[in-house]
Amino acid sequence: MISLKTNILFNLVDVNKKPITIKEIAKKLNLSASSVSRALHDHPTIGLSTRIKVKKLAEQLGYVPNLAAISFQKGKTNTIGVIVPELSEAFFATAISAIEDVANHRNYTVLFAQSHDDEEKEKKLVEKMLNHRVDGLLISLSKTTSNFSHVEAFKKNRIPLVFFDCIPARKDIHYVVCNMETGTVEAVNYLLKKGHRTIGLINGPTTLYASKERKEGYIKAFTKNRLKFDPSLVIDCDLTEKGAEEAFDILMNNKRKPSAIVTFNDYIALYAINHAKKQGLDLSKDIEFVSYSNLPLFKYIDFGPKASVEQFPYRQGEKSAEILLDLIHQQENSNEDTNAYYKVYIESQLVEKG
Repeated sequence: MISLKTNILFNLVDVNKKPITIKEIAKKLNLSASSVSRALHDHPTIGLSTRIKVKKLAEQLGYVPNLAAISFQKGKTNTIGVIVPELSEAFFATAISAIEDVANHRNYTVLFAQSHDDEEKEKKLVEKMLNHRVDGLLISLSKTTSNFSHVEAFKKNRIPLVFFDCIPARKDIHYVVCNMETGTVEAVNYLLKKGHRTIGLINGPTTLYASKERKEGYIKAFTKNRLKFDPSLVIDCDLTEKGAEEAFDILMNNKRKPSAIVTFNDYIALYAINHAKKQGLDLSKDIEFVSYSNLPLFKYIDFGPKASVEQFPYRQGEKSAEILLDLIHQQENSNEDTNAYYKVYIESQLVEKG
C-alpha cells in the first residue's frame, strides 16, 4: 500500500459543503475566472489592489486550491515516489527522513512504498507510481529482483529515476551507493590485525551489486596482504534467518573452519550469532563477527559484531533526493535527454564496537 505524507495543512470544513471555486470568487467580484486565477498567483498583469481584494475574499470564503487541477495544467504533480524493501528497517527509516527533508525544502510531496523484498510487488508498485504521475522515482531494489524491465517504463515516459543502496549492475542508470568494496577491505584488515587468518564471508544473493562489491573487497584484502583467497570460505545466502544459519553451518563444517566471519549486514550477523550460541559456541573465544550497517541497537547487545561498516543512510537518502530533483528541474528546462549519468559513491567507514 502506498502511504502519502505531505506538509499541507487542511482546515476543518463541513464535509457536506462543496468547496469554493475560482468561478464563485470571480462572480462575487465581477471578474473573469482567469483574472482571479492570475491574481491568486501574483501575476504581474493583475494590479495590486485587485490581487489584494481577490486574496482577501478567497481567505474569507475558505478557498483551497485544487492541487490536482493545477498539476494537470502544469503537466507535473510536484510529487516524487520512493520504493524501498522495508520501511521498518533502521537504514531505510533514516534514508527516508533525509529524502523527506530534501523534498519538503523543495516543496515536493513524497509517496512512500515498500516492496517487502518481493520482485512482483515491486513491479506493481512501480506501475502505481506511474499511475500516480510522480515527477520522479527513487528506488532501492528488493533482494529478489533479477529482471529490470519494470523500470524501463520510466525511461520511456521520460520520468527521472535514481537508484540508491541496492542497485542493478547496469551502466545506464543514475545511482547513489556506499562503497562496499573499500568497506570490506577495512573489515578484513581489521580481523587480520587481530590475528585471524581463516576468515569466512556470508554474502548476499549474487543478483545484488552489493554482494559483488563485498566479494571483490574480500578478495582484494587477502591479495594485498599476500594471503591466498579460498573460495570455499565465501557462502551466498538469501538474507533470511534460515539462509544465514545454513551459511554459518557450511562455514563451520569447512576443513578450514573460520575463526572470524564477515556477514552481509548486521541482521545476518545477529541470525548467525544466535545460531552459534544455540550450538554452544563461546562467542568470546570460538568465533568473531564483523558486519555492515552499524545499527544503533547493537550497542545494547552483549555479543554483537565486534565492528560494523557504516553506510551513512542519511547521506545516501539526501544525495539521491537532491539528484532526482535536479534531474526533474533539468528536464523541465530542456527537451533533450542526456546520456550522462550520476554515479555517486559515498565512502564507508568501519566502526569498532565498545
